[in-house]
Amino acid sequence: MKNVDNQLASEIVIFGALGDLSRRKLLPSLYQLQLAGLLSDQTRIIAVARNDMALKEFKQLIKDSLQEFIDETLDAQVVASFLEKLVYQHLDFKDIKAYKQLAKTLSSGQGARLYYYSTPPAIYGDISEGLQASNLINANDRVVMEKPIGHCLESSKVINDQVSRYFAENQIYRIDHYLGKETVLNLLVLRFANSLFTNNWDRNSIDHVQITVAESVGIEGRWGFYDEAGQMRDMVQNHLLQVLSLLAMEPPAELCADSVRDEKLKVIKALKPITRQNVKDKTVRGQYTDGFLNGVPVPGYLNEEGAKANSSTETFVAIKAEIDNWRWAGVPFYLRTGKRMPQKQSEIVVHFKQQAHNIFSESYADLPANKLTIRLQPDEGVELDMMNKIPGIASQMQIQENKLDLSFSQAYDNQRVVDAYERLLLEVLRGDQSLFVRRDEVEAAWQWADSIIDAWQSTNEAPKSYAAGSWGPVSSIALIARDDRQWVE
Repeated sequence: MKNVDNQLASEIVIFGALGDLSRRKLLPSLYQLQLAGLLSDQTRIIAVARNDMALKEFKQLIKDSLQEFIDETLDAQVVASFLEKLVYQHLDFKDIKAYKQLAKTLSSGQGARLYYYSTPPAIYGDISEGLQASNLINANDRVVMEKPIGHCLESSKVINDQVSRYFAENQIYRIDHYLGKETVLNLLVLRFANSLFTNNWDRNSIDHVQITVAESVGIEGRWGFYDEAGQMRDMVQNHLLQVLSLLAMEPPAELCADSVRDEKLKVIKALKPITRQNVKDKTVRGQYTDGFLNGVPVPGYLNEEGAKANSSTETFVAIKAEIDNWRWAGVPFYLRTGKRMPQKQSEIVVHFKQQAHNIFSESYADLPANKLTIRLQPDEGVELDMMNKIPGIASQMQIQENKLDLSFSQAYDNQRVVDAYERLLLEVLRGDQSLFVRRDEVEAAWQWADSIIDAWQSTNEAPKSYAAGSWGPVSSIALIARDDRQWVE
């Protein structure tokens, strides 16, 4: 199939091409775009890394990665044509003069290039400077910056300043892969294409909202990186706040990049600050200890390979967030995310208010409120819990709670669910920033998150313990129970 957009960037340059993200996500996603006929015959993929490696060896490594990280059977012909697009370039990212060698590898035309920074953010500035020094940046080029961009507001500003010295804002694509997920994108359709929800999406109809991003994995050999970040910086400041902003934003004037991002920014700015004065009432931070996952013993955070025995980094966060505006005043948004939880699960649960009066009290004493569940992963889909009559001829009407379930895999069983990175890479190639995060969004999110981190540090309290394989510290249950509510599990 050929469905190629002639405006696509013709050269894709991946810095850090031997890293886990590149081998697990980026290159497999580019293979899928090739399979779908969305890369032109002229597209080249220049893999840049510090290791000195022969092209043949690199291609074999990538072929092995495709086999490892793509579930479906590979198309041998497409694999061969994809591997032909690959070029390998050994480069010391901090050596400005070394970029002259990269310039020889790249084409000399003015066609658009995609530069993907799959490296530690601390060297984004070095790479940008090297590209500029060898005249490798033109007005059509695009640069993708992986999160986390900094570890606080000030460091984020430094990194953004370094990159924006050489790239204009309309050339910069700050990626958050959650924004490429089918079910996250479906939030816009669910909210703004269905009057059932459009007209009942506010404080008058909704009691509260829960957003859970649970990971069953631990640190996976990244203890050094993770211990510097923690779950607040690694997950809440970006993924959860992006989902929250899409869930709570006002209708954009039009479906374009700046209209959508303007409304998301308003939500983040409207979040009530969590400070030293209220942090104990609004947040819980935890750290997993030894436990069991699917019956198998797993080590606690402080017993992971490379761990420091006195680390106080959180691996779990629960937050009661509140949005101070007309639509959401009085509606709490409970956020929860952690590692070594019972299962991998990302979902949004919107709890509607209970019926004011129950005429079915004889058969159902306490009518439950309707509940909308949006499953981000696994088994992407949407569920609506609602009451229904039990079929039968009994004199007393019997009712029960049922689910209306739209599972993407069942509803679209002949269509593969696209990976988030596939969609996002294609949008960068097309030059569309709608699914990417603007600088002011990043900085507003950091400002809110920094206040919480500062408050935690001021208390000097260790994170609460929770056993690996559990749903987090007991105090996270108390956080929501104080409001006479409970987590959906």
